[in-house]
Amino acid sequence: MKKILILLSGIWFLFSCTTAFGQEPDTLNVSKWQHNLEADLYIAKDDFLFLSIYSVDKDWLHLEARYNYEDMNTFSVWFGYNFMGGNKFQYTITPMLGGVLGNTNGIATGLELDFQYYGFELSSQSEYVFDFSGKDNDYFYNWTDLTYSPRDWLWLGLSFQRTRLYKTAKESQYGLMAGGGYKWFGLTGYIYNPGTDDPYFILSLSFNFPES
Repeated sequence: MKKILILLSGIWFLFSCTTAFGQEPDTLNVSKWQHNLEADLYIAKDDFLFLSIYSVDKDWLHLEARYNYEDMNTFSVWFGYNFMGGNKFQYTITPMLGGVLGNTNGIATGLELDFQYYGFELSSQSEYVFDFSGKDNDYFYNWTDLTYSPRDWLWLGLSFQRTRLYKTAKESQYGLMAGGGYKWFGLTGYIYNPGTDDPYFILSLSFNFPES
């Protein structure tokens, strides 16, 4: 019970930070808030799963909330610091700290990476969850995409995933992906474990809100 109270206090602190930064007075030098919402549908033979991710960025500040990402009926909140730079080669590196509450309860460390170079992009989300129920339930998660965009609105690539949300005979899953976008919308389809007896699909819809 004490650990749950500590976790809830951490969640309250993260949302307090969001409110405090959101009330920052407007000036000519203040950069805009960037909001992104992602909904992912897992489609398998006998299963249909849903997860969602909502993130907010402003300069170095990164805040994120996830549902059904670490486990079913599980919510997590994250605080991160953006390191960004580059010209032709652009990078964003975001170390994060989070709290997890639901079917899985714990604290987590995370790292998000994004590298772009002449139409190629490598993006990765990694985290390690320290489960309050015992270290035997600690788990490492990763979702990595390597894509090439022949056009601004089109991307193709490879994907790797290690998750506890959907279990297969393989501990890690590899797959193919293709997607497209228009203005603030993006739609990407994934197929994992192609050519095996246990393939599954992910349909990912993203929306980048106009900067405010």
